[in-house]
Amino acid sequence: MPADISPNLHTEYLDYAEADAVFEAYVAYPKESGHPRPCVLVAHEWSGLNGATRATAEKLAGLGYVGFALDVYGKGVRGSETGDNSRLMGPLMADRALLRRRLLAGLAAARRHPAVDTGRMAAIGHCFGGLCVLDLARAAPPDLRGVVSFHGVLQPPGLGAQAPITSRVLILHGWEDPVAPPADVVAVARELTGAGAAWELHAYGHAQHAFTFKGANMPERGIVHHPEADRRSWAAMRTFLTEVFS
Repeated sequence: MPADISPNLHTEYLDYAEADAVFEAYVAYPKESGHPRPCVLVAHEWSGLNGATRATAEKLAGLGYVGFALDVYGKGVRGSETGDNSRLMGPLMADRALLRRRLLAGLAAARRHPAVDTGRMAAIGHCFGGLCVLDLARAAPPDLRGVVSFHGVLQPPGLGAQAPITSRVLILHGWEDPVAPPADVVAVARELTGAGAAWELHAYGHAQHAFTFKGANMPERGIVHHPEADRRSWAAMRTFLTEVFS
């Protein structure tokens, strides 16, 4: 175990398959767990299942959950946490049906894990991961209680008629995010309403894209860390998870 991981946590990598591809999840949960715990899936941003995503799974484990960081790129397929990862994200943005299948495979892998209470499952994601958890909600799996999208891409997948969305949805959005302009926010609100979802939106004034990523400082691209929105969005997520798991 790396020195920066709490000795109170158990962490592991877990292989699972979808079609003919192998994927690698990262799982973290409290060591003292003698019973299944609520599970929070973590969908990675466009660089893949790298350090920031693993750290999020560990933070969730520190709150008493199973943090299950899923993988939609494939085992060993990782990009740069500070570079351009369009070559990895692009094919899945162009084939949202494939993305959905990979997300559902990750959910199924989490469901099989012995530490997971399959009656209490949710998902969170940042940026591309925010789109992923919205697509997971759109797939309407019956055991997914809620999803939280942090500064996510909001465009719908265009996969035909939308089934009723049964999970609760929380969108945490920077109002000045150029990746998700106000027109996209209005559109997703209409979409979720039409699908019967129990949804809510927190919009943070003056916050831009990737507002939770410490060190983000590319204002020319609308990518800037916003400490206040970062803190408030994490607190909102914690309240949301407590409610959906109660």
